[in-house]
Amino acid sequence: MQDTSKQYDAVIAKCRALFVNKMSDYGSAWRILRLPSLTDQIFIKGQRIRGLQQNAVRKVDEGEVSEFIGIINYCLMALIQLEKGVVEQPDLNTEEAAKLYDEKIALTKQLMLNKNHDYGEAWRDMRVSSLTDLILQKLLRIKQIEDNAGKTLVSEGIDANYQDMINYAIFALIHLGESKQ
Repeated sequence: MQDTSKQYDAVIAKCRALFVNKMSDYGSAWRILRLPSLTDQIFIKGQRIRGLQQNAVRKVDEGEVSEFIGIINYCLMALIQLEKGVVEQPDLNTEEAAKLYDEKIALTKQLMLNKNHDYGEAWRDMRVSSLTDLILQKLLRIKQIEDNAGKTLVSEGIDANYQDMINYAIFALIHLGESKQ
């Protein structure tokens, strides 16, 4: 599991660098996005990945990697929005946003480590396409919970679904990185 932890950190370092650079370019404009808007952005990325996996022809020169990174960063934004709420105007500087990002990813990584312990790193035997399908399934669950005004009877909340999607996307990126070697 030491390799997984290092690989996880390497993926997050790339995602975080992009997040910080975009914060420098755009500020925290994303803070005005309501959760359903973030969910829809993630859904679009998941659908695009699935399309890339199924279609032989690509008309846009961007692959799965950038889309999985987008899923990770949008999920982290959603987790921040769950904690801080939506605002009418951008209200975070880069340092504050990066601190929140780090807090949310630390919790999400701990969840991954706990589940990896219990599941014995079963994700390593999974296909990237299966991880994509699991992300899309989680998105459909979140949409249903959002349509139910956030109420669930027996299911985990929206935050756990966002965390699972982050972890699935990281696993997919680890797989994609290993296949290039």
